Amino acid sequence: MGLDYKLVLWNAHKKTYDKIIVVSMLLYIIMFAAITFVFNSETSIETLVIRAFGSLAIIMLHIILVIGPLARLNTNFLPILYNRRHLGVSMFIAALIHGGFSMFQFHALGDVNPVYSLFTSNMDYGSLTNFPFQVLGFFALLILFLMASTSHDFFLGNLSAKVWKRLHMMVYFGYALIIAHVFLGAFQQETSLFTIGIMVLGFIVVASLHLITGFKERKIDTTKTKEKKGWLEVCNISEIEEDRAKIFTVENERVAIFKYNGKLSAIHNVCKHQGGPLGEGKIIDGCITCPWHGYQYLPSNGQSPPPFTEKVATYELKLDGETVFINPKAFEEGTEVKPCKF
Repeated sequence: MGLDYKLVLWNAHKKTYDKIIVVSMLLYIIMFAAITFVFNSETSIETLVIRAFGSLAIIMLHIILVIGPLARLNTNFLPILYNRRHLGVSMFIAALIHGGFSMFQFHALGDVNPVYSLFTSNMDYGSLTNFPFQVLGFFALLILFLMASTSHDFFLGNLSAKVWKRLHMMVYFGYALIIAHVFLGAFQQETSLFTIGIMVLGFIVVASLHLITGFKERKIDTTKTKEKKGWLEVCNISEIEEDRAKIFTVENERVAIFKYNGKLSAIHNVCKHQGGPLGEGKIIDGCITCPWHGYQYLPSNGQSPPPFTEKVATYELKLDGETVFINPKAFEEGTEVKPCKF
């Protein structure tokens, strides 16, 4: 967690992560250039740059899209999720280089404004096979720019987590535009089996992981609970691990019930930072710690420890023997609730 906004706040892990990103990108470009010159030595530098950075951006976008579901399926991927925005900005830079060189090579050498030329050089918008695919790439690049330029926590804090999250969900619309951009370009110009192969395989992997994660998450929302005098029976104490939580859906809201030091506390499952699943985190130094970015909340009142100000809703619990019951009516965010002792 960070209280003050800084342009960039690097720690040792982020520095290592960013070094891996930069080195991997450079290695890919070098390998792509070497293979291209071996099999097609007549390729111009402009064309090489366009293809290398375009394919690099596509590969990076697919990696970004699978990090989320992978982290939900296996906690070993959480460190990558923690720094995903760095990868997103790097991907935008690769896409920008691809788009910039494409604009220069195909639209900047005439006597017409390059952007105007992009939209008017091919006016066959009513045709599927001859649709101006470059326009789709242009709009996809705008979406990637919007996401990269608002990736800092300054925008997250001022837009609110909900608005910011919806804004960054536009990545899927941008992904659809890129798929159309690549396939239409392949049909209309020189076909690249490599690029098409990346898109087909990437789409299958992305779609499959999202579906698997969706079915896993659906089990939480469809689990039936018994009602007893206004209280919902949720689980046995033994079903909750120490310093961990079990997640339930109560009144169409996900709630995390944490077990710690012989006590139970329940809070709303959604982190105020980026909507992370608090119930998939653990209690560290007495605080519920979000697995995505480390934001913390006190289990008894859902408040972030001072000087931080984030708050989540809390719930009342009671025990009947070893069975845990929850009052489905949430308290106001940050309300102190006496932990249920066992």
